[in-house]
Amino acid sequence: MEDYKKLKLKSGLEIHQQLNTHKLFCNCPSILRQDEPLFSVKRKLNPVVGESGKIDNAAIYEKSKHKEFEYLVYDTNCLVELDEEPPHEINQEALEIVLQISLLLNCKIFPVSQIMRKTIINGSNTSGFQRTVLVAHDGYVDTSEGKVRIDSIALEEDSARPAGTKGNIVTYKLDRLGLPLIEITTAPDLKSPEQVKETALKLGEILRSCNVRRGIGTIRQDLNISIEKGDRIEVKGFQDPKIMIKTIDYEISRQKNILKLQNKFKGTKIGQLKNLSVLFDKTECRFVKKAIENKEGIFGFKLTDMNKILGTELQPGKRVGTDFSDFSKPIAGIGGIIHSDENIEKYSFTKEEIDKVKKTLKLEKNDAFILIVGTENQSEVAREIIKGRIKEFSKGIPKEVRQSNADATTSFLRPMPGSARMYPETDCQLLRIKKQRIDSIKRNLPKLASENKKYLQEYGVNDELIKLLLKERKIEEFKDLTNLTDHYDLIAKALTLFPKEISKKEKLSRNIIDEKLNMDILSLILEQVPETISPNDVKTILHKIVQGKTFEEATKKTEVHLSEEIKKIMDEKPNLSRGAYMGLLMNKFSGLVNGKEVNEELNKIMI
Repeated sequence: MEDYKKLKLKSGLEIHQQLNTHKLFCNCPSILRQDEPLFSVKRKLNPVVGESGKIDNAAIYEKSKHKEFEYLVYDTNCLVELDEEPPHEINQEALEIVLQISLLLNCKIFPVSQIMRKTIINGSNTSGFQRTVLVAHDGYVDTSEGKVRIDSIALEEDSARPAGTKGNIVTYKLDRLGLPLIEITTAPDLKSPEQVKETALKLGEILRSCNVRRGIGTIRQDLNISIEKGDRIEVKGFQDPKIMIKTIDYEISRQKNILKLQNKFKGTKIGQLKNLSVLFDKTECRFVKKAIENKEGIFGFKLTDMNKILGTELQPGKRVGTDFSDFSKPIAGIGGIIHSDENIEKYSFTKEEIDKVKKTLKLEKNDAFILIVGTENQSEVAREIIKGRIKEFSKGIPKEVRQSNADATTSFLRPMPGSARMYPETDCQLLRIKKQRIDSIKRNLPKLASENKKYLQEYGVNDELIKLLLKERKIEEFKDLTNLTDHYDLIAKALTLFPKEISKKEKLSRNIIDEKLNMDILSLILEQVPETISPNDVKTILHKIVQGKTFEEATKKTEVHLSEEIKKIMDEKPNLSRGAYMGLLMNKFSGLVNGKEVNEELNKIMI
């Protein structure tokens, strides 16, 4: 167990949540497409100077990959997403949602803001930048370990959706580009993994109380984290609550281990790159043999006083050599590296081949080597990148962006972007938010799920139905219907469970079912429970209405002589189970009888 207080852990969260509206700077719908696009366009992107007069480091890094980008265009896209038309007025519905969330987080609203461009040239934006605007600042959320400050809240565009990579071409879909996002950034007030998780869940609850999108991919959460003598690390994709604590533990372990090895990195020297292909002219290693046949080769260089260091574990399953490999692959275009601390036998190298490598590179006892398979140019680029990485480690923990992995480890993603990537969006007017608008929103703030849960529990609604009501955002409808009957579980079922079951049985979409079983219909039925309509008949009546019957037809009692019908079926099909008879009867008299009636009659006959 780490002593995080002693380590002086500092961490904060950045949350990006999609809002449930049309796109931010045009009227295109926020629909994700699975069908074929109308057409595609290809582009290359270049970094530009920001308002500080400098080019952002992250942009320079992305440009060094020399990628080309293809964009798939659908009939739900427009020229704004292709960057062929100026942005329209900012989406007021999305702004309203962000203002609600800002007030729920006790933030101060900026009365005037400048919409900005944020340089991003990894291909995820056709324009090479993302539009973003600060909306609020200086808020807070309470946790069991103290108050966590909210530094800022912004409204911005989502990126295009990755659709695959082939060679040097990266493909994106434009269906997601421009979808509104809220970005919430906390101060570095989180002092333990448990507090990080608690804060993330609390922020999630506040977001879900407003009109945000649900489901996989609609929320993306990043963690900023550092320890004493270390720099800030941003961990992307930090949203699975099940591994949050473990991810923090593993990342802190990585940072501690880098600091422990810092002096080793200071003392090492990098040897010159040498072509070692001739040493492997009879090798049994297939990929080396193939590289030599393709006029490429195997190249190597030594690292002084690094014996056993490349194999040192930084986090579970991730060693120093793994880091060097992850760091150099994207730019050098190599498949990876081979180093002397590995189990060399797995590559089918002979002892004689490795001895020749050591001799050629003039290795001393405490030296290590790295081998690279590819062209000489790729190998030289990889060597320079690894040399730079060692220099960074010699200074401490490099400031960078890392990816959260499913096994709770992290991997290098890109250098940390800075302020040089920001510059004003001259195609948009200043965003002005009037006090009257803020006051109006304050008077109508939504309740949190925890508050709504407590409210529903007061009516005796069971936990499963409470979950459904909260998930389907049916709280207001529930409140309205409680004025008509005191059968509160029945109200909850009529709003959630019954429509879901009828939708499945009739093979109709939930939207169609909800249109047919609107609040007028539900009110008409529930106001007559239990005096005129039995609670047991409500689901049957709803089903009849979906099937096309009028309210009068659905509530009219049809005489069914159950005992006679049961005996008739039992004569026709003897020796079936109770469940089988139940199914046959319910299918035959669908919408005319309820399960309770059938079950009671079966009990009488099957004694």
